[in-house]
Amino acid sequence: MFLWQYLTPILLITVQICKAQICHKFTDLKLAHAIIGTSLRVRLLLHTRSNVTCGILLSHTNLTEHPQFNLSRPTTFIIHGYRPSGSPPEWMDKFTELLLAREDFNVIIVDWNHGATNLNYLKAVANTHKVAENLTAFIKLMQDQGAPVSSIHLIGVSLGAHISGFVGANINGTIGRITALDPAGPQFTGRPPEERLDPTDAHFVDVLHTDIDALGFRESLGHIDFYANGGTDQPGCPRTIFSGGSYFKCDHQRSVLLFMDTVDGMCTSPAYPCSSYKDFLDGRCLNCDRFGDAGCPVFGYDSIRWKGVLQEQTKVYFKTNSESPFCMTNYRVDVMIWNKSMRQGYMTVKLYDDNKVAVATINDKRWAFKKYTETKLFAQFDKDIQSVKKISVKYSTGNVFQPNQKLRILRFRVTHLERKDRPLCRYDVLLEGDKEVTFKPLPCEESNF
Repeated sequence: MFLWQYLTPILLITVQICKAQICHKFTDLKLAHAIIGTSLRVRLLLHTRSNVTCGILLSHTNLTEHPQFNLSRPTTFIIHGYRPSGSPPEWMDKFTELLLAREDFNVIIVDWNHGATNLNYLKAVANTHKVAENLTAFIKLMQDQGAPVSSIHLIGVSLGAHISGFVGANINGTIGRITALDPAGPQFTGRPPEERLDPTDAHFVDVLHTDIDALGFRESLGHIDFYANGGTDQPGCPRTIFSGGSYFKCDHQRSVLLFMDTVDGMCTSPAYPCSSYKDFLDGRCLNCDRFGDAGCPVFGYDSIRWKGVLQEQTKVYFKTNSESPFCMTNYRVDVMIWNKSMRQGYMTVKLYDDNKVAVATINDKRWAFKKYTETKLFAQFDKDIQSVKKISVKYSTGNVFQPNQKLRILRFRVTHLERKDRPLCRYDVLLEGDKEVTFKPLPCEESNF
């Protein structure tokens, strides 16, 4: 009996250590589960800097069981969406690693795959409210234990975006931030605010749209709504049904990849307020004066910096590359010609330094060039060039039946829209149709900008 009194505490500690060392993974289901249907089960997997790749299964009722769960740290929840095949999201592990590399906080993966895996989408939609109730109870338990709700960040993907909204509404909009990555459109479009995500659900709600013509939600849902590539047809995604499953999910899933690309702060995409994507491409919306000294909002993890300057719901646009790094660099290109007659066509501009080249193809429409009239083009380059050593330009009419035309440029000027660099110019350049001309730029004369 005497020995047992000493052994019991040791055994209890050993059990706790063993329990803590068990790594729990996201539920992996099969298509058969989707066919049969699954009953809702919510699992909360904790990751911290001390267990980045090892998920700790949290209790829904007793937070003291988990010494790694430090409630004084901010907490981020990642909430996935509909899983018709039952497989774990392929981006989940990388997303977790990026977040923990950025900041020292708790990352909780909300695994509701039992409930999201069902060929009947309506069943998964019905489960979103139940998942929200579960998370609401858990967050209130955190709050009772001293965790500030204002330090909680919900990142919801597709259906997970609306789950985040329901949780926020249940806690009276006191959640610090909700990031909605291509919120689901089917069964939510046209619904009143209480039946979907809306700006009152958190102190700051930022939304990304990438598939508004199919699986995503078209209208604004947050304090700021980012429309990548207009919200449809993401670069690099297949355009025909013959590409298989990727045709249906690529645009929708791109939202997660775009946000992940911003977490480390190395890939930033300034976005511009505009009434339409067409006006954005035409360069009619390059003014960000409404945001004061903050400048144009930057999409992604750091968009929270614009929380205090948004006076109303704001819709902004930006373009991306087809693969990571997705961020592009924005320039204004001003062209003045001295041809007697008007010319119409497209331009491709390249910027070079000693080691790399950045390319912008300005082909959203056939641009008109008139004598002594400055044509302002909005150019998005696939990468940033810190010190431009040379520039090449190619002009094309885009009409194979039209003879090649020459474009006599009086002044060619490029202006970086994010940096305060002095614009670069070149004067008296002759472009022959479909032929690339390379030249060394010069700082523009003061009177030209």
